[in-house]
Amino acid sequence: MNKTYTTIAIIFAFMIYVIVNLCKDKEAIQKTNNELFGKIEQLNQNIAKNNQVIADNEQSKRELENQSLERQERINEQLKNNHCANERIPSSVVDRLYNRAKSLRQSTDTSKFTQ
Repeated sequence: MNKTYTTIAIIFAFMIYVIVNLCKDKEAIQKTNNELFGKIEQLNQNIAKNNQVIADNEQSKRELENQSLERQERINEQLKNNHCANERIPSSVVDRLYNRAKSLRQSTDTSKFTQ
């Protein structure tokens, strides 16, 4: 009978030990879970800010493209009746203008950053 009480006491102590460890593990998991949710929330906020910056940049790009088209149309209109407009431009000048326009377009190209 004394062995039975001893066995029951040992089993009871072991159960308490297991329960205490499970509670500590649960608290540690909950703490880690809360930290991870906080980090996820920060990442979501950063994503939202970055998406807004991208949207603003795209809007600015469209506005600049529209302004450029309007200016080009005005230039074309002004050159329409200009006798110099029909003269041949040296290829070296054309090449430099083309390369300059190409480099300007590449420097404002945001598509490569959004892939």
